[in-house]
Amino acid sequence: MCGRYASFRQAQDLADVFDVTTVAEEVAGRQPSWNVAPTQDVLVVLERLVDAEGRTAGRDGAGEATGTAREMHAARWGLVPSWAKDPSIGNRMINARSETVAEKSSFSPSVKARRCLVPADGYFEWQAPGTASGRKTPYFITSPDGAPLAFAGLYAWWRPKGEPDADWLLTTTILTAASTGDMTELHDRVPVILRGDDIDLWLDPTVTDPAEALAVLGTGTPELTWHEVSTAVNTPRNNGPELVEPVGA
Repeated sequence: MCGRYASFRQAQDLADVFDVTTVAEEVAGRQPSWNVAPTQDVLVVLERLVDAEGRTAGRDGAGEATGTAREMHAARWGLVPSWAKDPSIGNRMINARSETVAEKSSFSPSVKARRCLVPADGYFEWQAPGTASGRKTPYFITSPDGAPLAFAGLYAWWRPKGEPDADWLLTTTILTAASTGDMTELHDRVPVILRGDDIDLWLDPTVTDPAEALAVLGTGTPELTWHEVSTAVNTPRNNGPELVEPVGA
C-alpha cells in the first residue's frame, strides 16, 4: 500500500535525475509537498514515441515515429480508465497490485502502452499496533543517501464521453508488491521502486509486451531506511518539512 508520500524536490532537479527532456508548463511552478495525498496532482515521468518534429507519433497530423521523448507532467493521483463514466472511480485506484495488474481491465491497457514513474522523496507507512486498543504508528521511508525514489506507475487519459471539446484528464496509479525482509514489520505491501536500467525499460514505449515490461518489477527493491514520525502526518492538510523529521528530533 502507498497512500501518502513526500515530493518536495524541485521539478527541474528531478528532471536532471531522471533524464527528462521536457518539463510541462503546469509543472514548472509546482509547490513542494511533504504530505501528498490521493486525488491531488502529482509529478509523473513518461516517455512517448515522437516524429521528426517532436509530435506524438500516431496522432492527427503527426508522422511516423523517429524517436522518443521523456517528459514530466502533472497527473491526478488515482487512475481513471478511459471507459469510466466519471473521474470518481480513480479515488479507489491509487494503487495497483503488480501481481495481477495485467489481468485487470482498469489497468491492462496502461501496462502495454502507458507506463510511468512517480518520483518521490520518500513515503509514509503506518505500523499496526501490538494490541487492538493501540494506535497505528507512522513511519517515513526513504533512501539512505536521500536520493529520490522512482515508483513504478501507470497513467491514463480520460475525458467525458460525447464531449470532444472537453479537456483531457491525466491520471496515475502506483504499483505495489509484497513486502520482504525487515519491511514486513511495518506493512505487508510496498510501492515498487525502480533503479537504473530498469527505469529505461519500464518507460520504453516500444516495449508493448506486458510480460516483458512487468519482468523489471521483480529485480529487487533498493536499500531503504525509515524512522518514526509525528502523527501530524495523519491529516492531509498538515504539510511541512517537520512531517518527515524523526520523532523527538
